[in-house]
Amino acid sequence: MTTTTPKRQIHIFDTTLRDGEQAPGASMSPEQKIVIARQLARLGVDIIEPGFAISSPGEFQAIQQISRELQGTEICGFARCVPIDIDAAVQATQDAARRRLHLFISSSQIHLDFQLRKTQDQVIEMVRSMVAYGKRFVNELEFSPMDASRATEEFLFRVVETAIEEGATIINLPDTMGYALPEEFGPMFTRVRNGVRGGDKVVYSTHCHNDLGLAVANSLAAIRHGVTQVEVSVNGVGERAGNCSLEELVMAIQTRGESMGVTTNIATDQIYETSRMVSRAMHFPIAYNKPIVGRNAFQHESGIHQDGLLKNRNTYEIMDPEAMGIPRSMIILGKHSGRHAIKHRVSEFGIQLGDDEMEDLYNRFKAKADEQKIITDDVLMQLVGESTDSIVQPYALVDLQVLAGSQRSRIASVTIHRSEDGTEQTFTGAGEGPLEAVIQCIREAMPVDATFEDLELHSLSTGEDASGEAVVSVISNGVRYRGTAIHRDIILASARAYVAACNGVVMARRQADKRKEAVGE
Repeated sequence: MTTTTPKRQIHIFDTTLRDGEQAPGASMSPEQKIVIARQLARLGVDIIEPGFAISSPGEFQAIQQISRELQGTEICGFARCVPIDIDAAVQATQDAARRRLHLFISSSQIHLDFQLRKTQDQVIEMVRSMVAYGKRFVNELEFSPMDASRATEEFLFRVVETAIEEGATIINLPDTMGYALPEEFGPMFTRVRNGVRGGDKVVYSTHCHNDLGLAVANSLAAIRHGVTQVEVSVNGVGERAGNCSLEELVMAIQTRGESMGVTTNIATDQIYETSRMVSRAMHFPIAYNKPIVGRNAFQHESGIHQDGLLKNRNTYEIMDPEAMGIPRSMIILGKHSGRHAIKHRVSEFGIQLGDDEMEDLYNRFKAKADEQKIITDDVLMQLVGESTDSIVQPYALVDLQVLAGSQRSRIASVTIHRSEDGTEQTFTGAGEGPLEAVIQCIREAMPVDATFEDLELHSLSTGEDASGEAVVSVISNGVRYRGTAIHRDIILASARAYVAACNGVVMARRQADKRKEAVGE
């Protein structure tokens, strides 16, 4: 590849709403699917597979509405090689501006023997008749020989050749069981293309599962062997261990695209928001160490790493998280953090410490870090206040009480200390849940122009004495602020995290005002 060589376009086929939703516990309501589909369109996926139309009336209606609404995105109807499936897929997608039909049937001998209970000749006849039938309704027809990576090459060639003869325009070779190795999976595409009559006249796609953690690697191997479409899901959700992760594949191409000579149409700044939306809709938490979108993907606790990052981000990061819409929070303070990182975090709140104060803070920090895994901003500001013998946070939560019951609204009482004038005020509020009641109280006590966006709760240990970590995000003037807090009482942890996030808003505005004054505005 040279810098002047045009890059090959890789089309991103998203199956979050079909294969992704087949993961146990991941099902979504039709309304949720429509919302996710709109976000997938904003993300820039080329093809959306919005569901399995024959599975239920609600599924059919969701596919139908998505087809009608998203006129700028190609919509794919999914069906077994069965007439009733094909009819449902065709009817559900008939209002799409651009559409295709996706037919599949098993190709490995173990599937034929124990799932389909059919001979190879019977399967060939099904492919021949059903592809011909489906082709009557669409110009673009995709065919998938399921479990292709475990099929015999002779039968795989036969079934693909039959599909092409009857009008299939896209051949998808799936690693359905996540069984293949990259060095064997990629060359399979070259052998099919060269060994099947008409094999050089169709588009090739791949659909990889992640049972051995190789879905992205196998998809990249397929790309190196001429594939121009990859089937993926957001957060890698899907059957068993999931599908090839959209964000991992796209960022591998984005980061190493020059060496591979390929590119995609994905708007990378929408990756994080899409990931969060799918996680919330499916109630599937994202693993801390999940590449790209996991909480730890761009966070660093090691003092050596933190020092390098503060000097030059590229020392320990190969991607820019903010380009993917991920909030910049690369420094996590814990027992491995050094003075440089602590001083940097404190300075972000507009606080400058003398050498003696910094040394005192560092010693207090290390002692506290031995007690808990992470030093949150809330705790850090408390430590700064102890080191400087002052109150540095605009607001502090003094007391919280909640009355809950099964037959009534939850009632909360919150007392907030205001550092500016040293006053304390108590507010009460009610809500359907205890947290809603608490948030209502805090909003009254802290007149901060910020919208409560999101709450994450994580258990930091097991057993009855487990502590919960709360992470609250608020939005103010288009900027996201996060507060974190840890406590055995998750309502108290959530309240402290919310106060910490709002304090971040107030302190950021004070810093902005000081900068304006400094330049004479």
